[in-house]
Amino acid sequence: MKRRSFIKKTTASASLLGISSLQAMNMLSKSKTTSMNTFKLNFAPHLGMFKNHAGSDPIDQLNFMADQGFSAFEDNGMKGRSVETQKKMAETMAKRNMTMGVFVAHKIYWQEPNLASGNKEKREEFLSQIRSSVEVAKRVNAKWMTVVPGHVDLRQNMSYQTEHVIETLKQASAILEPHNLTMVLEPLNFRNHPGLFLSESPQAYQICKAVDSPACKILFDIYHQQIQEGNLIPNIEQCWDEIAYFQIGDNPGRNEPTTGEINYKNVFKFIHSKGYTGILGMEHGNSIKGKEGEEKVIDAYRETSNF
Repeated sequence: MKRRSFIKKTTASASLLGISSLQAMNMLSKSKTTSMNTFKLNFAPHLGMFKNHAGSDPIDQLNFMADQGFSAFEDNGMKGRSVETQKKMAETMAKRNMTMGVFVAHKIYWQEPNLASGNKEKREEFLSQIRSSVEVAKRVNAKWMTVVPGHVDLRQNMSYQTEHVIETLKQASAILEPHNLTMVLEPLNFRNHPGLFLSESPQAYQICKAVDSPACKILFDIYHQQIQEGNLIPNIEQCWDEIAYFQIGDNPGRNEPTTGEINYKNVFKFIHSKGYTGILGMEHGNSIKGKEGEEKVIDAYRETSNF
């Protein structure tokens, strides 16, 4: 339809409704934008993912995400931001109806054992950081926080290490339960993070069953588990009652869906079919730099959500 005819028809329709043509045009534009910017799942970008479009200011970036239809946001580094910045980000998310996803709750030991060791000082350090994370979660309206149990203890049998981890997580759960907060345990793959205690979804499932708390669940990172064990949909099905959060990244490359070997449309379709209403964190890079790459990320999520 030519623009002149379109405007004439819009004006005529507006007069019948008793509103101005400008109001009608705005309503139509808003309706079109809302329709285009709707995802079937709660995908959560992170800061920096759209900086070429939105600039470096966190508030501008959050607003850009919301404008594109993203209903959630995650920030691994939220705990390290100033209280003022946390509050401003929380206010913006509330205004834009965005749900806060995970932030990292504690210091992660990448090269030496902490929770697996059973060391009482390391345990108390972890529990202290969980306590401080409660305050951050309240400030930014977060429900979930990421926990990585750290490196294996090569001097101890795996069963002993597992018991040490379970006991620590039980104590952490007792801190979180009164606040209705959940730590999500993230198994990480052997290639990117060699030597870590927690690497597989069945292992995380077993630990969560042993801890037996609503405050201790699984963060199923699809990228990590594709590398570590594959068999994605069956493993998600097996772990379902202990999964509280997902993260996304294609393999190889750890970039947006459609850039690697994972059939994300089928994975998302399965997760959606289970009635999942939680968050799927976009913990990956952009395969192309600049604005073009950022647009490609948005297009990838529109494509893989079209099931």
